[in-house]
Amino acid sequence: MAQSRLERILCLLRARGGRVTPSRRAIVGALLDAPEHVTAEELAATVRAHHPDIHNSTVYRCLDTLAHLGVVTHVHLGHGAAVYHLADDVHHHLVCESCGHVVVVPPQMLGSFQHQIQQTYGFRLDATHFALAGRCAACLATGEA
Repeated sequence: MAQSRLERILCLLRARGGRVTPSRRAIVGALLDAPEHVTAEELAATVRAHHPDIHNSTVYRCLDTLAHLGVVTHVHLGHGAAVYHLADDVHHHLVCESCGHVVVVPPQMLGSFQHQIQQTYGFRLDATHFALAGRCAACLATGEA
């Protein structure tokens, strides 16, 4: 299944005008094998472990290109580095301001809210680029402010 997902993503990359190079294939493969969210530094370290000839700068440039082509999405979860995930896994993020716990939320959870914003203000909300901040259940239970 992962191989077919890799091929689908590479076909999408080609269809949007991108080239499929061995480096890009390795980087997309590493994204598929990574945890749900990965920083550029973490991804570069993983790629370099298996492909020492691929430089960090290549990983960063590739991520920029893949984001521009809509193959990956980067998200700001707070004050740290942006994290990346493949764009075919559409979801939103909630991040706890106390402990940093991230909750992945399916897109339909914000659907009615996004619809209300558009109906009321004529504004189409993109809630994928930034996390919604608040407090997680565990921090609320312990009374963390």
